[in-house]
Amino acid sequence: MIKLNILNLENFLNAVNACTGKVNMLCPDGKKVNINGEEKLQNSLWRQYRQNKNYLRIILEIPGARDYMNIVSYYAGDC
Repeated sequence: MIKLNILNLENFLNAVNACTGKVNMLCPDGKKVNINGEEKLQNSLWRQYRQNKNYLRIILEIPGARDYMNIVSYYAGDC
């Protein structure tokens, strides 16, 4: 599990959509939903991001090791 503070949602979603497996977001109610390639869910993230003045805190569970490293590498390079 990884907690991220997203300041550039467009680049973050590009990194998520480049993953080959699931990228599960942990919802406040405890549910896990895959956001990889899910346009409807990503549109919802965009709304939250804009409401929070271009900031989004997100908790992810990424089962694939390569996908996990790609997201971590993106995040480390974006900060």
